[in-house]
Formats: sequence, C-alpha cells, structure tokens
Amino acid sequence: MQKIAIVGKPNVGKSTLFNRIIKRNKSIVHETPGVTRDRIYSEAEWLNRQFTLIDTGGLTIADFDFKENIKIQVEYAINEADKIIFLVSSKDGIDKDDFFIAKMLKKIKNKKIFLAVNKSESNKSDQFLNDFYKLGFGEPIFISSSHGIGVGDLLDIIVDNEKSKNIEESKSFPIAIIGRPNVGKSSLVNAILHEERVIVSDIAGTTRDAVDTSFSFDKKDYTIIDTAGIRRKGKVKESIEKYSVLRVEQSIKRAKVLLLILDSSEEFNELDEVIGGLVFSANIPSIIVVNKWDLVDKDTYTMNTYIKILKSRFKFLSWSPIIFISAKENKRVKIIFKEIEKIRENLKKQISASTLTDVIFKAQMMNNTPSNEGGRLKVNYVTQVEGQIPTFVLFCNNPKFLHFSYARYLENTLRESFGFDNIPITLYFKSKNSRTRNKEE
Repeated sequence: MQKIAIVGKPNVGKSTLFNRIIKRNKSIVHETPGVTRDRIYSEAEWLNRQFTLIDTGGLTIADFDFKENIKIQVEYAINEADKIIFLVSSKDGIDKDDFFIAKMLKKIKNKKIFLAVNKSESNKSDQFLNDFYKLGFGEPIFISSSHGIGVGDLLDIIVDNEKSKNIEESKSFPIAIIGRPNVGKSSLVNAILHEERVIVSDIAGTTRDAVDTSFSFDKKDYTIIDTAGIRRKGKVKESIEKYSVLRVEQSIKRAKVLLLILDSSEEFNELDEVIGGLVFSANIPSIIVVNKWDLVDKDTYTMNTYIKILKSRFKFLSWSPIIFISAKENKRVKIIFKEIEKIRENLKKQISASTLTDVIFKAQMMNNTPSNEGGRLKVNYVTQVEGQIPTFVLFCNNPKFLHFSYARYLENTLRESFGFDNIPITLYFKSKNSRTRNKEE
C-alpha cells in the first residue's frame, strides 16, 4: 500500500486536508503553531484505491519548542512516503518557510511531489501563480480543504495509474495506550517499534494527537494508538487540551485492548484511578502496565507489594493482568504481547448454549437465589451472543428479582468455569416471556 505524506509550514491546513481525505476528524485542527507534533497515520481511499495518509507537524525556520523534534518526525515521514503533498497557502502567499521546505524536498530522489495551494476558495487561481511556480514543482493544484474544493482533483492526480485495490477491513489488532502525562506512553511506543516514532519529552502535554502506528510482532499485525496524557478537569484549560481528551475517548472506542500505563517511580494517585474508571466504563480488555520499574529500589517482595496495592486501588479492574516494565530500557516489554495473545484467545471462545445452561443450573443448585423485589430469580436458559467481549444472555422468570450480589456470583461462575480470568464479560438478564432486558456487568 502506497504512503502519501502531507508536508508544509504551520497553519497552511495540513490537518484539515488530512481529516478531509480520511473523512473523519482525527488530527487536531487549531490556529496555534505546533499543535501537530508527531506524524499521524490513517488509511484512506479514493476511487477504490487504498493508501496510507501521513499528517506531519509544521516546518519553519523560526525557533520554538519542539522545532527539532518536529523536523525529525517530518523527515521520517518524507523518507517512508511514496508520494508527498507539499501544501502552501493562497491566503498567506509564499514566504521563507515555504522556500525552506522546498529546498528540503528538492533533495529527495525518485519521489513524486505534488504542490497543492490551500485556502483558494476566495482567491483567484492565478493571483500568486508566478510565486508558486518559483517553488520549482511545476503547476500547482488549487484547493480548499475546509470547503472540499479541488480535493477530489488533487486525489485524482495522486492516485492516477495506481492499481485498483478493494478495501478490506483491517486485520490489524488495535491497542490504545492511555495514562496521565509523563508516565512513559510515548517511550513505550518507541520501545515497541524500535524507532523514535513519537516525541518523548519531560514537558507534560507533548503528545496531543492520538498517533496510530501499524506494525508486526511475532508474525501478527497490530495497530498501536498512543494518546495524549489525561489531566485533571481543572487543568484542562486550553481548547487544544480539550480536543486531546476527546481524542483519547475516541481512541478508547477504537481499541480492542487498552494499556493503562502507571509510573512506579511516583505514588499512584487519584488521577490514575480516574483513568482506570474510564477503562472500566469502556468495558474493553485491559492490561495494567507499571512502567519505570528500573527506577524502583527492589527486593524479593517488592513486586508482590505493588500488586497488592494495585489490586486494592483498582478493584473494579480485577480481571486486568498486571505487568512491570521499563520502556526506556526496553525491559519486559515483550510480556505485554504475551498477555495480549492470552486475551485474544479468550475473546475467541465460543461456548454452546447447552454447556452454559448446565453450568448455571448447577450454580443455582449450589447457591439458591436470594429473595428480591417480591420473588426469586430462576434462570432457565443461557446463550452466548456476538459482542466485542464475551456476552451472555440469561433467560429468566423476571429480571427484577435479580440481586446484584447474585449477578456477581453467576458472573464469577462463568469466569471460573471457562477461564475468563483476564477480560471483562457481560451478562444480560432477559425475561423468557418478554423482550425486557436488564444489563448487569
């Protein structure tokens, strides 16, 4: 699959064009320079042709925080891309930054570069035509990414002569990394990929976009989603930070496994528990990853002590495996994928209705249902239905007779009977005589 990178100075509309092409808001669009820092990936399609689009940070000769980091990220994108969209602005005209980028791109060999002039909706196409030709990339293509004007023409030219490919649903397994700022999320991504894919800094808030990266590990395909650090609501002041929180929430929905990253060099705090609550609410398999384990003074009992603390703080994630790593030193990182594969095996389990019903019948015989709301629950039949996690429907006489403690008992019975010890499961209690449904988790 070909890769196409969008390159340009700040505020020419790279992220707007990126979002327009992929047909969803993935990159943050904001007037503040430097909002996009890492390179952002997404699969896209035009005229039944599939490609990977890469959004990059703005290049400029001016000095500002992360300037060199952004330049490195852009160079990575340029090197791996098959084609490049050099985006400039009709509204702002050509300046030293554009010529700086043009000089960089002219050093590239054997790659097609398309000059696109954005924000052209209110300007005549020939207004700055001579200036655009001076950049040295031939005839420019005039577009407005915010209005969608000319974007189709641009894509027509870019994908021309490419072999048609039917879009297939990605078989890559999505993993989202979440946690508060500076727990080592981006360091973990770089350790997994064995390259500086995302910027690592001690400055909180370095990662603002959710960065998707596809890769293979042990002959299996994954997509890892590095998200912005989640802050306390009182500290989410800038609109950019608010957008980042929304991106994290969207990333959680796209993932099949969540990695909750904690910093073992600091005391676990209330914010860690709040983020853990987001994991629980998502009802998605998760792994608690305790990072910076290399900074902890350890003895024979240290790890067990930490596990007890975590199990106490995260009782609501009792099914989550707990592992200890050092992303910076790339130690024990492979254990993450061993746990993920165990989770994937559990997610694939399909159990017959007769077996499920027999297990629940025996559970009811062993422990009689308590009286609740004027009656006693009796489950007559159990079946597994399709869901992102193992999902079971228990047909009973009346769901209102269900006591929450007995729901937990039946859930634990299913876990113990079928080995669902490392993932969440969902139980629905439904009247055998009606379509009334009551969800118990």
